[in-house]
Parts: sequence; structure tokens; C-alpha cells
Amino acid sequence: MLKIIPLGGLGEIGLNMMVVEYADTMIIIDAGLMFPEDYMLGVDYVIPDMGYILQNKSRLKAILITHAHEDHIGALPYLFKEINVPVYGTPFALGIITSKFEEHRLTGASAFLHTIHPGDQLEIGPFVFKFIRVNHSVVDGVGIAMYTPEGLIVHTGDFKISNTTIEGMKTDEGAFIQCGDEGVLLLLSDSTNVEREGRTPSDEHVSNTLKQLIHSSPGRVIVALFASNVSRIQQIVNIIKDGKRKIIINGRSIELSVRIAKELGLLKIPNEIEIGINEIDDYPDEEILIMTTGSQGEPMSALARMSTGMHKQIKARDNDTVILSSKFIPGNEKAIAKIINNLFRKGVNVIYEKISDIHVSGHAFKEELIMMMEMTRPKYFIPIHGEYRHLYHHARLAEAAGIGKENVMLLENGDIIEFSGGEATLPGKVGTSRVLVDGKGIGDVGRSVLKERRILSEEGLVVINIIIDEETGFIIFGPEIVSKGFVFETETGHILEDAKCIILEIIEDVVDMPHRAELLRKRLPGALREYFNFTIKRRPVILPFILEL
Repeated sequence: MLKIIPLGGLGEIGLNMMVVEYADTMIIIDAGLMFPEDYMLGVDYVIPDMGYILQNKSRLKAILITHAHEDHIGALPYLFKEINVPVYGTPFALGIITSKFEEHRLTGASAFLHTIHPGDQLEIGPFVFKFIRVNHSVVDGVGIAMYTPEGLIVHTGDFKISNTTIEGMKTDEGAFIQCGDEGVLLLLSDSTNVEREGRTPSDEHVSNTLKQLIHSSPGRVIVALFASNVSRIQQIVNIIKDGKRKIIINGRSIELSVRIAKELGLLKIPNEIEIGINEIDDYPDEEILIMTTGSQGEPMSALARMSTGMHKQIKARDNDTVILSSKFIPGNEKAIAKIINNLFRKGVNVIYEKISDIHVSGHAFKEELIMMMEMTRPKYFIPIHGEYRHLYHHARLAEAAGIGKENVMLLENGDIIEFSGGEATLPGKVGTSRVLVDGKGIGDVGRSVLKERRILSEEGLVVINIIIDEETGFIIFGPEIVSKGFVFETETGHILEDAKCIILEIIEDVVDMPHRAELLRKRLPGALREYFNFTIKRRPVILPFILEL
């Protein structure tokens, strides 16, 4: 019996991880992370719950990677800290993964990496996998045709169908049509842009806009983009290579992507136009173009440091033009706006998506999603990669495209779909959740900790210090009240003074009782929270420290 179990990516943008299993063979497709949402204070990353995988690790035979974006490979180092199995991916994806393993000090992990190319076939247990070239905003992306004992399953990966793109990176429509001719049992298709009508704008249109902006800018041009968007980097190189501008690549992640892409022949930058950051002052401003990171408002990115004046070599100044050539990812708008405002304050001309066509998505629009269904002609359809609304709209689109309503399955993370005799059933779920990564801690931050952090950030902290004579119960020291982020004591000191009276009343009630210190620790927080909520509508975190001497 064939099972497919999504562990992440169905209900959010990110966390993409899918289990495919038959008998004693388990395969994972992608292992991605998600960046924290606003309420996840202090959290660095979010990864899928891998409990089901670890419980069945003896059956896990391989991990297949569709492309090099963080939402598809970011959780791989965390999985490799628990289990090592062969990982198959295209050269660019494996180059980025190798760097991640080095960052996580996973010595020897790179020995498990195996290169595949579009058109290759890979046999693992009862499965045969064929890798299909797809066009996306990162080079070397693939979809996967999975030949299983139950039938052919097609996983699109992240894709778009575009007629103008970097050489050799066009979606292989012929391969998907061939799958349709062979008979597709199930199509798993990217849902990210299902709400967008029509087709993805061409890369050529963006290139023309960028060319006009770069050629008309009087001073330095600073282009911020996703580090992995090699095709966009190549576009910009092509724009300036016949002109007078020199290009500087600045930012750790983009420098890594450029190095790997150049080594693989996926990116061509003429030596005569590329210079180092230390040469920036050797050329006039109108001859400089800087390619950098920070298009999503990342606080430690090169662009963020330029906007605050903290970058050691590049100071944003009057006459500069900054181009944010990327989409604003939901949740990052405030951070991006902060950088844009800081740059405008420095006299910089900032061009971004809302005022100019300087970015094109790597995900298929509605018309292209229908084209994928028409090419593959599946019996069953499951929308993947998206928030629930994206999955819902994609499911309805599939029905409108002629796939029977009973064969369109709207799943969520943890749902199990089984195929037997070419028919699908939904027998249940496996446990799944989001695991929070906070510094070196993995999974030790839960809902209660996040709730405490939220309360601390919104309501503040009140600490009560009291020392009591162990024999008599008399107060030796205190009660001392220290508040942080709660009230400004010089202006509202009467609130804390009144709180002391409440503390003294409670002490008087328990002075003759056994275990008085423990009773105080239990009673004081509730009484003070009730008082603060009544007087100023605030509910701070209250920590009583009671010492008996």
C-alpha cells in the first residue's frame, strides 16, 4: 500500500516536507523551514515536527530535494543531527546544502550528498524517480515523476511556465506531457500564486525595467535581491556588461550563491566588470553597481546596515539609487518599510515592487496551473505549497479544469492518503506540529514560553523581594518592588506603594501559618495581578522572591 504524508507546507508558506512510503521503504521530498511569525518572539526558525520520521528511521532510504530555497532545504541540517541517509539534489542545491552542513559543523555529512540532473532516473526500493526541469526563481529546480507500484505520481516542485528565462532553465513541458500520456495517478502541484490571474510576467519585461532604471541612475546603483536568484543576477550582469559600470557582490549569502553558480557554469560574470568591495573608492559613483542582500528587511543584512550607517565599507548617501528587486514576503512588510524609510532619510532614491515592475514571481499564476493539469491529466489532485486559502482555491480550480470533485483532495499537514488498486482513501493522521528553533535550542520553546514572552513584551515584569525571619515571621527586608517595562516609577510610584500595602496584608494573614514562604509565592502573584488589572488594566508577569532567614 502506497502512503503519502505531508509533514509541512500544506497550510503555510514554508516547512515543505513530504513522506512517500511503500512497504519497508520511506522517501522524503524536501526538508524546509519557515521564518517565525510575529507572535514567535525570540524564535530564529521554525522546522517541521520530525517525530514520525524518527520513529520510522529504519525505513528511511533517501531524501530528494527539489531546489535550493530555505523553505525546502533549511531543516535538513536539523534532520541530519538525528539521522544520516543519502540526499539527492541538483548541483546548485547540493552546493548550498554543503555550506549549511559546514555551518552546523556536521562533519562528514556531505558524504551523503548525491548529484542528480534533470532527465536522470533513480531507483530506490520499489520506486523509480525521474527528475524534470522546472523554471523557478532559483536555478536548478526540478519536479519529480514518481513511478510507484500503485501508479505514476507527479510532484511539480515550485514552478512557473515562462517563455523567456535563463538559458537551459525553462520548464520541460514535454516531460510533463509525456507523464500525462503514460497516465498520472496523482498530481501534487504548487499553489502559491493560485490567486493571481493570467500568466507570470516574462523575465524580459523585468529586464527592460531594470535596464531603464540602471542606465538612468546618476550615481551608484544598489540592487537588493534574494541571494539564490541567480537568473536575476545574470540579468543585471547582462545589462551592465557592455556599459561602464563595475559590479560588486556584497553579503555573505549572495557571495556564496554567486561562487557556487559560477563554479557550476550557471552564472557568467566577465572578470573585467567584477571588482571587490575594497575597490569601491577607486571608481566614480556613476560606475558602481552593488549587488547585495536585505530585500526582506533582515536586520543584519548588508542593506539594513547601509540604511543605518553601520556598514563598514558602504555608506548610503544622496544620489544613490536602491532597487529592491524582490517580492515583499508577508510578515516582512514592517521591516522592509523601516529600511526604505531610513534610506529615503539619507537622500537615497528607493525603487520597490509597489512603484515599479522590478520583480517577477517564481511561482505559476492561475493559467499556468491549469496548463500543468492539462499536461499531466491526473486522476487525483492534491494542492500543495501554500496557506490554506491557496490550497482551497487551487482545489476549486482543479474541479473547474475537469478533475472530478471526488478526486480533488484538500489535505493538511499530518493527513495520510493511501492508494491501493489505484483508489485513494484518507485513513487518518500522524502527529505533526511546528518545532521552534531558538538559538541552540530545538523544540524547547513551546506555547507557554511564547505566551510568557508576549506578556513580558506587552505587559512588563514586576519582581517582589522579601526576606522574613524564619522563627518570628517578621519582615527583615522589604517588601521591595522592582518593575521593568511596566510603569515609570517616578510618575506612577503610588501604584507600587499601594501594591506594597497589599503585600503586607497578605504577609500578615500567613505570618502564623506553616510553610508561610510557599503560601506567599502562591498568593502574591494572583492578588497583585488582580490589583494591577483593576487600577491600570495591565497584567504583568509577577515573580515573588521570598527568603526565610
